[in-house]
Amino acid sequence: MPLTPEEPTIHKSVPGPRTAAGTTRTPQASRSTAPVPGPRNSPHPAPPRGSGARPGPGRPGPGRTAAPGGRGKPAAGTGATIELVAATEATAVEAADEVVDRMLDEGGAPGDVLVLTTGERHPWAQHELSFGEDSYWRQLADGDDVFCADAAAAARLTRRAVVVLAVNGGTDAQAAEALPAALAKATTQLVVCGDPQRIGALL
Repeated sequence: MPLTPEEPTIHKSVPGPRTAAGTTRTPQASRSTAPVPGPRNSPHPAPPRGSGARPGPGRPGPGRTAAPGGRGKPAAGTGATIELVAATEATAVEAADEVVDRMLDEGGAPGDVLVLTTGERHPWAQHELSFGEDSYWRQLADGDDVFCADAAAAARLTRRAVVVLAVNGGTDAQAAEALPAALAKATTQLVVCGDPQRIGALL
């Protein structure tokens, strides 16, 4: 998810244009009280997060592989492409945050991005829900920023250009339901962060 300007935005494994801003990183230890990653324009101050929530300085981001059928090719029956980012259940949310950061750094609009999780809610969603569901869902309606939600709530979500699905838990049946639901919400691209073998079998 979006980072503060002091956090890193360049990953050796991710080619493509980068902006000059945010190309330096502070030491990992100093980030133990950094805000929970998530939308940049949240009306609520984010709480501290534990250290190790993201890759540290000099550590490469998650591995990126092509989705079955070839990277960048539209999924059958949709106009959206599918990309797979290799991650474990424990690192899937972290990988999703890295994907979103890259997209925003390359000029993507925050309001074009939706992040879904199959297991525990994204830390940003947990934080915002602590202020009540009305306030939380109002941010989706406003459409000004990245929005994080439980994949099981996909029916309530509006479509966005990019959907990032973090397969961070849940059963295979739940993950299998989340994939087409996430794809249905993506008008341009679906990025799935999780175990390649498991996701490949579900796709």
